[in-house]
Amino acid sequence: MLEQDDVGRLTELLPIRYFRMLQSPFTFYRGAASIMACDMQATPNSGIQTHICGDAHLLNFGAFGTPERRFVFDVNDFDETTIGSWEWDLKRLATSFEIAGRYLKLRGADARDAVLACARSYREHMLAFAEEHVLDVWYARVDEDVIANLVSAAEQRSIAAQQSDVHLWPSVATREDGSLVVADKPPKVFHPPDRDAYEELVRDLFRTYERSIVPERRSVFERFTFSDAAYKVVGVGSVGTRCSVALFVAAPGDMLWLQVKEARASVYERYTPSGYANHGERVVIGQRLLQTSSDLFLGWANAEDGHAFYVRQLRDMKTSPNIDEMGAGELKKYASACGWALARAHAKASGKAAAIAGYLGRGDAFDRSLAAFADAYADQNESDYRALVKARDDGRIVADANGTFPEPQRGDKAKNGAGSKIFES
Repeated sequence: MLEQDDVGRLTELLPIRYFRMLQSPFTFYRGAASIMACDMQATPNSGIQTHICGDAHLLNFGAFGTPERRFVFDVNDFDETTIGSWEWDLKRLATSFEIAGRYLKLRGADARDAVLACARSYREHMLAFAEEHVLDVWYARVDEDVIANLVSAAEQRSIAAQQSDVHLWPSVATREDGSLVVADKPPKVFHPPDRDAYEELVRDLFRTYERSIVPERRSVFERFTFSDAAYKVVGVGSVGTRCSVALFVAAPGDMLWLQVKEARASVYERYTPSGYANHGERVVIGQRLLQTSSDLFLGWANAEDGHAFYVRQLRDMKTSPNIDEMGAGELKKYASACGWALARAHAKASGKAAAIAGYLGRGDAFDRSLAAFADAYADQNESDYRALVKARDDGRIVADANGTFPEPQRGDKAKNGAGSKIFES
């Protein structure tokens, strides 16, 4: 299954993907969404379909800034979004808490408590959404006091300040021949050898991207001028896909950083076709439906070679939980917040809160059933992880923190495309 995922990815980066997945069963789970999708599509479900996140593990939730510059807590990754069973999202989320509990070496009872908190929060909030008016559900968000418990006011101010241009520029940009460019920091950020051709590809992408955003936001985007772009290695499951960071400048010190991510078919596409010809559009529409408030510059684009992409701001007051520092109490609190956010997302996107709530019921039978599933699937995940370790030991895969990417260059050789297959599938 993972080898099938590798098809079409940049081969220079695949060793990084496997290196990250091999750190622990927890990091393996992050990169193994396709394995769980294959397993779950055959399991019983309620038959109630909705837009789903597709990869709702606990690290795909977090706090971020809305276009109105307010902090919200919500789902924040939609690469795998599609139409499917709401249970698939909830099972993936609940299992991630069981696996996190084991990773943190918590007592089994504490890991189970976190899973139960997630399930109970989802169920109780879905019951509440079932009784609300349509627009109240659409505008609902996780309470600010819950966000404050996860990210203090002081932390919120610090995050907002650190992600301003003044703080961001020295860490990710530099000057080259008088122009502001993205700073190379391999293996995480780097320019490809065929730099001029790559830059033209990115410029073409943004020409098509402009057509996907509404006129008032397009007018803001057009005030910036393209300055540079570079590949950026992100996450675990996304490693090897074509992900870039692009720098735009309106005036000295006035910059816009956009992330361009390749949108491949959802891991559920082979089981439940999404109906979208452009997977960038699938990601953007799913995000707009599921999130409380989406990025001002969220849009999609198509490359001439057929690859689909979506675009969003690189940093927008984003913060994610530090799982390594969580104890049992913090994990349980975070699980409850994630359950709430997922219930809100499903209720908003589907309009089927009453149907889902009716299936869940008011008792805790569903919660206990989900906890049993999470415990069993965490065992399966550990078995799959050991299989990947064996594949590395047997030489079937290569795992390397630095990958095998080439050095950036410009000039006639680069313009001729020599020295790299980074644009090939």
